[in-house]
Amino acid sequence: MDIRIEKTQRAIKNAFLELRAKKPLEKITVKELCALACVNKSTFYSHYVDIFALSDYMESETITSIVKNISAQQQDPFQNPEIFTRNLYMALLSNNSLINILFSGREKARLGDCLETEIRKLIELRYPENQNDTEKNILLSYCIQGSFHAYLNHKDKDLEAVIRVSEKVVQALKPLYLESISGGG
Repeated sequence: MDIRIEKTQRAIKNAFLELRAKKPLEKITVKELCALACVNKSTFYSHYVDIFALSDYMESETITSIVKNISAQQQDPFQNPEIFTRNLYMALLSNNSLINILFSGREKARLGDCLETEIRKLIELRYPENQNDTEKNILLSYCIQGSFHAYLNHKDKDLEAVIRVSEKVVQALKPLYLESISGGG
């Protein structure tokens, strides 16, 4: 990518984050973003359709980063789901400032759904045979959504305790998962 394009995109993204940290997405205008980024409106529109498209793009980048971080740490989430849970927390923590800005307010719950969708895609690539297994899918939802909401609701407290308790919950679910693998469920 041309270095000028890269600098322009970085300026637009940084300006967006600065504005988004101060106000809701609906209140940000292209005009104020362009003034802050020191770019013309036509330059902005050559990269993004509107503010919402920019926000969607940055949210998607953040989610992709979280999922890549998890998958880089562990090839098989079903083998050790408690480690998967810890890796999920660590990935969320490493993107915490972006998460707090991009997914503030009503957007927080949407992050959990987007994360589950992307993690499912990753797992379905590795385990296509599990795609229609209702029990495994329910357990996976509990692990992802439960861990995510525990993180959201308690990240400002003793995070190590949150991770430890979440690992115990996921560990307790492991026999149910193993039972569904063996066909006993």
